[in-house]
Amino acid sequence: FVSREEIFHGKLLHVVRDTVALPSGRQGTREYIKHPGAACIVAEFEDGKLLLERQYRYPVGAVLIEFPAGKLDRDENPLVAAQRELKEETGYWARSWHTLGHMHPSIGYADEVIHIFHANGLVAGDAVPDQDELLELFAATPDEIAAMIANNRITDGKTITAFCRWQLLRRPGIV
Repeated sequence: FVSREEIFHGKLLHVVRDTVALPSGRQGTREYIKHPGAACIVAEFEDGKLLLERQYRYPVGAVLIEFPAGKLDRDENPLVAAQRELKEETGYWARSWHTLGHMHPSIGYADEVIHIFHANGLVAGDAVPDQDELLELFAATPDEIAAMIANNRITDGKTITAFCRWQLLRRPGIV
């Protein structure tokens, strides 16, 4: 790392251009997005169904199906963010939380890390979504979710990764 230039500083994203020293002795540039990180929740009901949301996503111009998720506030613990986001977006809170690891969704151009959690023992409450969040909640079985992924009805990367991690970590002998 030699130097950093801030290209854009927005409410959510910051674009930077770093000048870096290469192993060859030359210098190169790296442009990327700095992101505060996020938390994604696989929320499981007592009957084994999982909580999903339908939400319009402006960058892709479509309603996507995804697990509840949201960005971390500055210096926020990822589990605290997951608990906050589940309650705000869906009204549910959970009696039990387990980490399912984390993922880097866009390693070629962003430093974002999404922390994935499994929540169960769900208790219904009142949602308090952000003013601009219009969500439709629904539950689906793991088989229904697998079919939605297979036929491209679910294309959100964090949801696909979180579902795969949830399935893998439920199998004996994996971890």
